[in-house]
Amino acid sequence: MMIAYCDYIAYTIREALVQDRDWKLCHVGKIQWDLGDDGVFQSTDKFLLVEDNNGKKYKITVQEA
Repeated sequence: MMIAYCDYIAYTIREALVQDRDWKLCHVGKIQWDLGDDGVFQSTDKFLLVEDNNGKKYKITVQEA
């Protein structure tokens, strides 16, 4: 079984956005796991919600290719 680095990649992206000096974003959310309705682990996919200063929202997804 190969190790997936989705957690590490999502964390690195989030940290880079939070530390951006030109701060064009008003909100960088927490990393979300891909869980089913019952809270059971679905996949290694990670999601990050971001909002810019104009109120436009973005969903960043990190998943194995």
